[in-house]
Amino acid sequence: MTQHEASVDPAALLDLARSIAVEAGEFALAARRAGGSGIEVAATKSTPTDIVTATDRDTEGLIRERILAARPDDGIVGEEHDSRVGTSGVSWVVDPIDGTVNFLYGVPAWTVSIAVVTGEPDPSSWQGVAGVVFNPTTGEVFTASAGGGAWLGDERLQVNTGVPLGRALVGTGFGYSAERRREQAEVLLGVLPQVRDIRRIGSAALDLCLLAAGRLDAYYERGLNPWDHAAGAVIAREAGARVGGGPRGERESSELFVAAAPELYEELTAALEAAGA
Repeated sequence: MTQHEASVDPAALLDLARSIAVEAGEFALAARRAGGSGIEVAATKSTPTDIVTATDRDTEGLIRERILAARPDDGIVGEEHDSRVGTSGVSWVVDPIDGTVNFLYGVPAWTVSIAVVTGEPDPSSWQGVAGVVFNPTTGEVFTASAGGGAWLGDERLQVNTGVPLGRALVGTGFGYSAERRREQAEVLLGVLPQVRDIRRIGSAALDLCLLAAGRLDAYYERGLNPWDHAAGAVIAREAGARVGGGPRGERESSELFVAAAPELYEELTAALEAAGA
């Protein structure tokens, strides 16, 4: 066993990720309830609608401190700070507040998302080891580790199976640029008539956990960043979902992310392809 292999204990990494996510979520929730400058728009990123608050930055700073105190050789890929390259072969993929617009407006659908991955810090090749998604406003903590199943507290999660496309409740999301939204609306026009209904909740990490818990039947989106889905993908996979980027075995990426029970995945990706996704 190599030193790197010895450092990868999915259960231990999950325990650490869970404790950090809960602490960070409680910190962000306290800031939200206190109001003030912490929940105001501090900056914009790709477009004027792509926002960040001071609490996003402060929460990620807290997460980074806790990770490095426990595992100083690990890498960190985060949304609000520069990536840190580690030497252990283990990296943490962090979204301090997934659903910042919901956080800003007080909509109770935002999460702290933390994944642990192995391999190169590259979403095209890394392997998910553990994932935690914490919704502070509901207190729900979704967790999963490689080979250990997906859980909501002590409840084992399993995606819905046997659901045809015509009866599927499908989650999705929209990008920040006007052109990207126009393209997504055109795809939606092709998909919506073929499914039970569409849900746009505003947090990809939460969408994937709702899929794992059977509250959605499928999920797709284009334009996601790695930190948006890294933890949720571990949880969805461990709950039995097929996760990928298309009908021919493509890996999930910013081009397309699809998750559903295997048979529904096939139907949905075919519909998305026909709609021009």
